[in-house]
Amino acid sequence: MKKSTSDSLNRIISHAILIVLGVAFIIPLLWMISTSLKTLRQLFVYPPQWIPHPAVWRTYIDVFSYAPFHLFFLNTLIIEVACLVGSLLSCTLVAYGFSRFRVRGRNALFLLMLSTMMLPYQVWMIPLYILFTKLHWVDTFLPLTIPSFFGVPLYIFLLRQFFMTLPSELEDAAKVDGCSYFRIYRQIVLPLTKPALATVSIFTFMGVWNDFLGPLLYLSDPTKYTLAVGLQVFLTQHGADWGLLMAASTLVILPVIIVFFFTQKQFIQGIIMTGIKG
Repeated sequence: MKKSTSDSLNRIISHAILIVLGVAFIIPLLWMISTSLKTLRQLFVYPPQWIPHPAVWRTYIDVFSYAPFHLFFLNTLIIEVACLVGSLLSCTLVAYGFSRFRVRGRNALFLLMLSTMMLPYQVWMIPLYILFTKLHWVDTFLPLTIPSFFGVPLYIFLLRQFFMTLPSELEDAAKVDGCSYFRIYRQIVLPLTKPALATVSIFTFMGVWNDFLGPLLYLSDPTKYTLAVGLQVFLTQHGADWGLLMAASTLVILPVIIVFFFTQKQFIQGIIMTGIKG
C-alpha cells in the first residue's frame, strides 16, 4: 500500500514538473501568435493583452505582399525532398553494411565515421566552400542537397543500432531461399525499420527547415532563398512592424510543429529502439 502511494505521488510530481516545463515552452509561441494578430495600438498596451480584440487576420495576407514567402517555401521544399531522399538512401545502405557485414576493420571504420561528428561545421566550412566554388555549384541548391547522398554520421549510427536489434534468423532464412543481400535489405530489413526511418526523416526535416548558415553561405540570388534566410531578410526590412514579423515567424515555424505533432509517436519509438542494443 505504501509503495502504491509512493508511486502515485512520484507520478503526480513528474507530471506536474512536465506540465510546468511545457507551459514555459509554449508561452513564447502563444505570445508570438497573439502579437501577429494585434493592431499597433494593442502591441504596447500595459498590462499586456493576450487575446487581441479585434484580431487582425489581414496580417498573414500582407506578409506575402511584402516578401515572396511562397517562393521561399518552394525553395525550402525542394531542398527538403532532395535531402530526405539522399539521407534515407545513403544512410540506410551504410548502416546496413556496418550492422551485417563481418569484415576486417569494420569497427575501426565505424569509429572513424563517428569521429567526424566531433568536427564542428565551422572547421570544414571554408574547404567545402572552396570545393563547391571549383565545381561551380555556388548559388545553386547542389551544395545543400548533394552532401546528403554521401551519408550523415548521426543517422548512420541511429540506423545501425536499430538494424542490430533485428533478428538475424530472418535474413538467414532469406539467404537459404536464395535472396541477395540487396533484396534482403529492400524487402525484409527496410519494412521492419519504419520507426527508425521516421526518426531520421524528422531529424532531416527539422535540420533542413531550420538551416540558416548553409543557404546564407551558398545562395546569393534572392529568388533562391530558403525560409530561414528569407525571414532574416524580412526582419532587416520590416523589423519595426512587429505584427508582420510575428506573422512571418508563425508561418515559418508552423510546418515544423505540425510535422512533429503528427509524427511524435514514431519519433519517440524510433529513438527508444535505436538505443536498445549497442
